[in-house]
Amino acid sequence: MSDSPDYVPPKVWTWDKGSGGQFASINRPIAGPTHDKDLPVGRHPFQLYSLATPNGQKVTILFEELLAAGHSGAEYDAWPIRIGDGDQFGSGFVDANPNSKIPALVDRSGPAPVRVFESGAILVHLAEKFRAFLPEAGPARAETLSWLFWQMGSAPFLGGGFGHFFVYAPLKIEYAINRYSMEAKRLFDVLDRRLGESEYVAGGDYTIADMACWPWFGGLALGRSYTRADEFLDLASYTNVQRWAKAIDARPAVKRGRIVNRLSGDPSEQLHERHDASDFETRTQDKLAARS
Repeated sequence: MSDSPDYVPPKVWTWDKGSGGQFASINRPIAGPTHDKDLPVGRHPFQLYSLATPNGQKVTILFEELLAAGHSGAEYDAWPIRIGDGDQFGSGFVDANPNSKIPALVDRSGPAPVRVFESGAILVHLAEKFRAFLPEAGPARAETLSWLFWQMGSAPFLGGGFGHFFVYAPLKIEYAINRYSMEAKRLFDVLDRRLGESEYVAGGDYTIADMACWPWFGGLALGRSYTRADEFLDLASYTNVQRWAKAIDARPAVKRGRIVNRLSGDPSEQLHERHDASDFETRTQDKLAARS
């Protein structure tokens, strides 16, 4: 294995603003807002501030599944947070999520607004509110929550670990790529073995555990997440994951949810803002471009 040039850590680390590669402008070692900016508020009970990353897709998929299941009270407005422009450091967003990460939800369905941040917390909040996609008690609930939090713990290895060093890091570091490729494949093996036992992640029913796992593991398995990663990790060999990923990908609510707040790629799969169910038919970027 070839090593990168020796690096000797200093006694006390200091922030070098130019050392962050393409993310240098948005990464910093402190919290809090950088500027004043209120969040927009639409007319629906739920206000979502997000982006169509895997963590953002989890929530919009759940919203669309709730609506498809007849929960009309789950109507929502989805506003894009352009993290490349630093929207996550606006004062309004920091009020909604002091960690300055998407997604953030403001639930305005009750007497007073309630903020919910962290994608797993949002999934549980909505599933409990509508009593859907999360068993209410017993072993089935425990299994669903276990797999939900398994995914939450796995995401940093897939994204900040494998994805970062395979695609985004300024230098290709063999040790780092090997380290996180090994962990990514181990996680895929965990999921593949589980899906060899049951149709869905938590058992026989489709739950928020599937909605949490699919944008990360399904996105990678279907070749959508990081260029060439599916081939590099030989993800076609995880046949149970492939079966599950394709089945969920075919769900109409998933097709809708995965494009909400998407700002790049195929214009027909970009719905920058979502305020009404009809927006999927009239306000994707290809439709807007055709009218301009």
